[in-house]
Amino acid sequence: MDSPTSSDREPPWRFSVAPMLDCTDRHFRLLMRQISRRALLYSEMVVAQALHHSDRRERLLGFDPEEHPLALQVGGDDPLLLAEATRMAADWGYDEINLNVGCPSPRVQAGNFGACLMAEPETVARCVAAMKAASDLPVTVKHRVGIDALDSDVFLTAFVDAVAAAGASRFSVHARKAWLEGLDPKQNRTIPPLQHDRVIALKERRPELTIELNGGLDTPSDCLNALRHCDGAMVGRAAYAHPLRWAEVDQLIYGDSARPPVSASGVVRGLMPHAERHLQRGGRLWDMGRHLVQLVEGVPGARHWRRDLGQNAQRKGADLTVLESAARQLEDAGL
Repeated sequence: MDSPTSSDREPPWRFSVAPMLDCTDRHFRLLMRQISRRALLYSEMVVAQALHHSDRRERLLGFDPEEHPLALQVGGDDPLLLAEATRMAADWGYDEINLNVGCPSPRVQAGNFGACLMAEPETVARCVAAMKAASDLPVTVKHRVGIDALDSDVFLTAFVDAVAAAGASRFSVHARKAWLEGLDPKQNRTIPPLQHDRVIALKERRPELTIELNGGLDTPSDCLNALRHCDGAMVGRAAYAHPLRWAEVDQLIYGDSARPPVSASGVVRGLMPHAERHLQRGGRLWDMGRHLVQLVEGVPGARHWRRDLGQNAQRKGADLTVLESAARQLEDAGL
C-alpha cells in the first residue's frame, strides 16, 4: 500500500467525515469544505422510503456545488426503494451512495434497517445489487464489526464477502460492535470497546477489498496510523466537535502543499457567501451558526467568542453583520 503522504492523486475517501444525524447537514459540510478541499464528505442519513414519498426533496437532497466530493448516505431494506434513491442521487449529482448498516437506534431498528441488517447479509446483498444496477455511482456500505451475539471474525468476514460479491466498492467499518438492546445510540458510540485490530485483520484477510477504519480516530496522527493498515480513515464526532483540528489533512494525507491550512477567521469569511445565499432563500443564520460555535477552542477569549456568536446568530433577523463581526474578532486576535 502507498504511503499516506505519497501522492497528490489519493482518492477522496482516504480521509472522510462520517455521516452524522443532526450534524452533517449542508451547512456543516460547507464549513468542513473550507478546512479540507479534498476530503470526502457525507450527508446525514436519508431514509429511502422518505425520498420515495416526499415532495420536499430539495430539503433532503440539496447541496452546494462546492461540497464535492460528496456521498449520499441512505437507510432502508427495500431493494426497489434503494434503487430509486440511487437514481435520485445520480440525478442530483452526488459522487457516490452509501448504505447505512451501522445505526443502532430503536427507531431505525423499527424500520428494519441500520445495524440490525448485519444479521441479514443476504438482504444487504440484494439491496446493494439493486443499487449497483440502478446507476454508475459507486455503492459503499457503512457497518459495525458485529452486533449482539453476532460478533466473530468469521461472521464479519462472511458479511463483507456477501456484500462485496453484490457489488459494494468500499466498506467503512466502525470498529465497535453494536448492542441493539440495552444501549442507546450515544452509548453505542462509546461503551462497546474499540477494536481497531479487528478491522485491520479484516483488511489483511481481504486485501483486495477497500476498507476504511472508523471509530476513535481523534487526531490527524490517528488517521495517519490507520492509513498504514487500511485504505481510508473516517472521522466522526472529532471532526464535528473540533473542526480546525483537521486543517492540515490536505497536506498530511493528500500531499497537497499548494494551499496553507485555513485560519478560524478564514473559515468564517469563506462561509459568508453561502450564508448570504441561505438567508436569501429564507433560512436563518443560526442554521450555519450552530456549527460555527465549534470552531474556536483552547485559546484566550474562545468562550467569549462562542457566546457572542451563539447569542447574536440566534436573534430574529440575524444577518451577515454577525459573521463579519465574528470574523473581525478572530482577526484581531490573530486567529
